[in-house]
Amino acid sequence: MPIPTPALSRRDRAQEQARSRALSRTPMQSLRHGALQSLPFLLVIAPFGLLFGVVATAAGFDLAETMGFTILVFAGASQFTAVQLMTDQAPVWLVILSSLAVNLRMAMYSASMVPWLGTASQPTRAAIAYALIDQTYVLSIDYYQNAPRLSLPQRLGYFAGTSLVMCGAWVSCSLAGAVFGRAIPDSIPLDFAVPITFLAMIAPALRTPAHVAAASVAVIVSLLLVGLPAGVGPMIAALLAMLTGAGVETMMIRRRDSA
Repeated sequence: MPIPTPALSRRDRAQEQARSRALSRTPMQSLRHGALQSLPFLLVIAPFGLLFGVVATAAGFDLAETMGFTILVFAGASQFTAVQLMTDQAPVWLVILSSLAVNLRMAMYSASMVPWLGTASQPTRAAIAYALIDQTYVLSIDYYQNAPRLSLPQRLGYFAGTSLVMCGAWVSCSLAGAVFGRAIPDSIPLDFAVPITFLAMIAPALRTPAHVAAASVAVIVSLLLVGLPAGVGPMIAALLAMLTGAGVETMMIRRRDSA
C-alpha cells in the first residue's frame, strides 16, 4: 500500500511555484525580475542618497568631490563615517581605518556569495564586488537560496538587475542631494531612511532561532558599545552575533539528531 504524500501547505506551494518560475527565466528575464524586485527599496535608498549629498555639501565638499566620493567609495555607511570624521578634522589614517571597519560586513557578504557566484570570470567577480551593497546582497542571496538550482547566468542576470536599480539610484540621488539639497526643507527628515533600510533588509531574513539570536546579540552589543569610535562597536557586535548564531544552529542540529 503506497504511503500517502502529505499535502503541501499554501506557503510551500507558493514557494514551489516561485522556484519553477525562477528556473524558467532566461538571464535577461532574470535581470528584469531583479530590477522589478528592487523597486520597493527605492523608498529608502532614495532619501539615503539625498541625505549623503546634502551632508557632503554642508561639510564643504564641492560637486566633483561629492560625486567622486560616491562613485569611488560606493558605500553609504562608510561615506557618512568618513565625512563626519573629516569634518571633525580627524587624521587621515583614522578616517580610512574607521571607514574600512564600518564596511567589514562586505567581506562577510562576499564570502556568502562565493558558493553562488564564485565560478564567474574574474572581471565579472570584480564588477560584482563593486556593486555589492546591502540591498543587492540581501535581495540576491534570498533569491539564490530560494531557488538553489539556478544556473550561473540566471544568478548573474538577477544580480545585475538589482545592481542597475540600486546603484543607479544611489548615484543619481546623491547627485540630486548635492545639487538641490539646500532647497530641501529642514522639516523633511531624510535621515529616517538609514534605520528603515536596514530593518527592511533584516526583518524578512529572520527565519530561524539562530537568525533571531544573532540579530538580538548584534543589536544589544551595538547599543552597549555605542560610545566606541565609529565602526568598532558594530565590528565587535558582528563577530559576537556570528558566534551566537553558529552556536544556536549547532545546538539545534544536535537536538534534531538526538530526537
